[in-house]
Amino acid sequence: MSEAAAPRQAAATGPALGRRIRVDVADRGYDILVDSGSLARPETYASLPAGEVAVVVSNATVAPLLADRLLACLRQRFRAVSLVVLDDGEQFKTWDSVERIVDALLAAGGDRRSTLFALGGGVVGDLTGFAAACFMRGIAYVQVPTTLLAQVDSSVGGKTAVNHPLGKNLIGAFHQPRLVVADLETLATLPQRELIAGLAEVIKYGAVADLAFFDWIEARLDDLLRRDGEALAGAVSRSCDLKAAIVASDEKESGLRAILNFGHTFGHAIEAATGYGSWLHGEAVGCGMVLAADLSRRLGGIDEVGARRVAMLVERAGLPVRLPPLPAAELLALMGHDKKAEGGAPRFVLLDTLGRARVAPVEEGLVRDVLLDHGALR
Repeated sequence: MSEAAAPRQAAATGPALGRRIRVDVADRGYDILVDSGSLARPETYASLPAGEVAVVVSNATVAPLLADRLLACLRQRFRAVSLVVLDDGEQFKTWDSVERIVDALLAAGGDRRSTLFALGGGVVGDLTGFAAACFMRGIAYVQVPTTLLAQVDSSVGGKTAVNHPLGKNLIGAFHQPRLVVADLETLATLPQRELIAGLAEVIKYGAVADLAFFDWIEARLDDLLRRDGEALAGAVSRSCDLKAAIVASDEKESGLRAILNFGHTFGHAIEAATGYGSWLHGEAVGCGMVLAADLSRRLGGIDEVGARRVAMLVERAGLPVRLPPLPAAELLALMGHDKKAEGGAPRFVLLDTLGRARVAPVEEGLVRDVLLDHGALR
């Protein structure tokens, strides 16, 4: 089975900042607010029902910088507001962290009317969403992403999970947030390595769904790297436009939505093999996109010029383009546990051309050749 990309949408008109992007899913929709300073404005949360208990989930890096501002806003709408601070890093995306969130809810007197707030990057967002999906069989949560990667990708669409030693995000649930608050001011505190890692997901959207956006990223990459506000607003806004449209058409990733995993089959294997946290998620995905583009070319999809454009843009962004020295057999075994795998055989997001993608199984020998040609060990 293969899935082709949706027809490319025209770019939204008007300023990228101050936009509300609607995500329409089967049971209910919600907004992504792309703005600056919105985290600390009480009116940002006016659409949420006032409740009894709110718990903010953050990590040891983000909480000292931003938690007090969010807590002050929430105290105007909730009777009891508390904070739980998790350890920072992909290696802590575990059951133990979910239990800490549940413990905090119970200590605060939480019930089915309680709301969780995820203040942090993709790890915090996935853990908070998963805890919200599980606690009393499902409570509300709000995404307040503070990294570029989370703002453009992981905070939108309701995919929540914890990791397993054999694979990333193997244990999880689809549980949509009530609101996503993408406050671009939070990116000012982001280390440059984290900003660059987030660019991998931005590049992904152009590669799989919007050639014009890919062209725009090529032209504005230097502005993005120096954190130009207008460029960042454009990147976040357009990425969220594309993610919202794809999620609305395939909420549970049974078809089209799988194209958003471009580079991730390779990338997740890199993360697992190196030990979660050694390579950032975006770094592994960036390298994975280079390999996936080359694999697509070998299968008669994207031409050599297009594959080279992907590799050059990833490298210009400062992302790795070659594998760490890992055995090809180990990476292949880990890819067999990928969520898109069927019968233990991995399936890959392949580019037919820049801006159009599909998902299909690939013969193991060809995947091995790509791994070896990009730095894997025999």
